Amino acid sequence: MTIQHSELILNSDGSIYHLNLKPENIATDIIFVGDQYRVDKITKHFDSIEFSTQKREFKTTTGSYKGKRLSVISTGIGPDNIDIVLNELDALVNIDLETRQIKKKHTALNIVRIGTSGSLQSHIPVDSFLLSSHALDLNGMLRSYQVETIGHSEIEEAFVQHTNWSAKKATPLVISNSTSLEEKILSEKVYKGITATAGGFYGPQGRVLRLPLQDSELNNKIDSFEFKEHKITNLEMETSAIYGLAKLLGHNAASMNAIIANRANGTFSQKPKKTVEDLIIYTLNKLVE
Repeated sequence: MTIQHSELILNSDGSIYHLNLKPENIATDIIFVGDQYRVDKITKHFDSIEFSTQKREFKTTTGSYKGKRLSVISTGIGPDNIDIVLNELDALVNIDLETRQIKKKHTALNIVRIGTSGSLQSHIPVDSFLLSSHALDLNGMLRSYQVETIGHSEIEEAFVQHTNWSAKKATPLVISNSTSLEEKILSEKVYKGITATAGGFYGPQGRVLRLPLQDSELNNKIDSFEFKEHKITNLEMETSAIYGLAKLLGHNAASMNAIIANRANGTFSQKPKKTVEDLIIYTLNKLVE
């Protein structure tokens, strides 16, 4: 099947539409960040830079760290942006852009997100690192795809029952990380837990300015949810989209969070920039081991 020009859009130079990238511009090991300015905070540690480009909020730099080729890409905020980034990255490695045919040989990318987050549980202190063992999708973007094979129905059903989830909203979906990446990144200094992914910053995360919430108790229900050994440890806006699309497209993904606040204790880091920098160095070194 030839993919139509309206579906796979390329720029005049042959690069893919939003990311402005060609296949040779990216490594198979990729770090995601939300903030475009955080790309340079990671790549300043590289031994060498071979390529860099930016279009809108999507900045990509590829280079070498301790002999390993890595790309760092800023995704911007939210699951809709992740939908763009992951589909276009997959196209770069698994679709022939000239013939518009899917390649016979599949290439799997290794994707690690480095982000900041606040803990929902009192035992996870500020300035710690958290690996998302699972992602809880609350926003519904993934349900545009056929997701029946990637969820964890027992956790999903328990969460729906615990929260009395409204049938008017997208059904929650739970997706696990890549076990191979977890084994590579995890250590005794890293906490694990379920990361909930909302589709917005205000109402979807329980913040009230001028608009009342559909469920004003949802955040408390999220905090108190427990299924066997699993608890929801933090809330953000990208991880479930990364995990879900990576699973569907055959890539490996893990999300690392610098915990700079603890909502349960009401505390905030006194050194958030250092905590993020420490997580960057930790993750880089784990990826090259």
